[in-house]
Amino acid sequence: MSNAKTSNIESRAITPAQRVSRVEEYYFSRKLREVADMNARGLDVISLGIGGPDLPPAGEVIETLCAEAHNPANHSYQSYTGIPELRNAFAGWYERYYGVALDPSREILPLIGSKEGIMHITMAFVNPGDSVLVPNPGYPTYSSVSRLAGADLITYDLNPEKGWQPDFESLEKLDAVKEGKVKLMWINYPNMPTGAPASRELFERAVDFGRRHGIVIVNDNPYSFILKPEGSKPLSILSVEGAREVCIEMNSLSKSHNMAGWRLAMLASNPEFVGWILRVKSNIDSGQFRPVMLAAAKALSLGDEWYSRLNAVYARRREVAEEIMNELGCRFDKSQRGLFLWGRIPENEKSSESLADRLLYDCRVFVTPGFIFGSGGERYIRISLCATEHNLRRALERIKGNND
Repeated sequence: MSNAKTSNIESRAITPAQRVSRVEEYYFSRKLREVADMNARGLDVISLGIGGPDLPPAGEVIETLCAEAHNPANHSYQSYTGIPELRNAFAGWYERYYGVALDPSREILPLIGSKEGIMHITMAFVNPGDSVLVPNPGYPTYSSVSRLAGADLITYDLNPEKGWQPDFESLEKLDAVKEGKVKLMWINYPNMPTGAPASRELFERAVDFGRRHGIVIVNDNPYSFILKPEGSKPLSILSVEGAREVCIEMNSLSKSHNMAGWRLAMLASNPEFVGWILRVKSNIDSGQFRPVMLAAAKALSLGDEWYSRLNAVYARRREVAEEIMNELGCRFDKSQRGLFLWGRIPENEKSSESLADRLLYDCRVFVTPGFIFGSGGERYIRISLCATEHNLRRALERIKGNND
């Protein structure tokens, strides 16, 4: 029998790292738990919130994955830089569609998703106290990762009067820019959440701004194939002369090839930048599953008919999403691109969050309130096209029924 006495020593409290207090749980992480709970209670919530494609990849892509997974030689750790077949496929894809020639061995780095790439890039370039320019409204991960790195976050406003594009004249006047304290600037065109399309003029101005001030310009480019005008080519910032001196472009197969859960992305830049980022990446992950990379290479070889079929589906869904916006009294720009529809809520609505919550609780329809993208999104909501046309129409009928 133990004779041990209960210790009278007072326990010392354990606290998390300070960086944990600089970020909050991702909005979708907690809100989707609530939606899941509602569904568990039989409430049948129709989700028009998150941008995860509901359609599968091409059949031959899945077949490649299955066949390669049966090969016993394909289950070991892989190179931190990805297999040559994948890098070559990315290079061919960029030359064929973007008109950009990349050295697959030195200028391309596969990623386990763009979100991870944001962290790798930030850690490679940003010291605590350095300044980072992030868009408002913009993808929340640009801000959260910058905070985790101890950066001085400087938001730059995007507004509809300027086509949701950076106001470079205003940026030139910032003390941090003039004093050379800004290390990174995040841009994202075609834009999420606003749907603003990319333009060569925008990319040229961004490259010029970055070169003159020694700022790394990162264009996050996963939406360039979604709802682009038929016959047009997608744009890459790397097509601009001099871009490779200061620019990094991220791209992803999540949206363009319905491979979100596969976690397959890439970045491209000059060999020096890629090498610095690889130093970080190689200390964090151990590469990707070889069958996934071989399947991704197959996806990158698909022809124009793949994108045409995909966009035909999204175009039909977009029409219903526009009907939903009209039913809610929201205003929107029909020239938007990408997987979402961004609409300004009526003036009599208290906030984007209150409207989104009312739709969730009264209509059992989940849409994304714009405030999660920054103060510039407060008067907006976002509808995802990653729901079937049938479910979009069901959502429309529920909203109409609630408005009657």
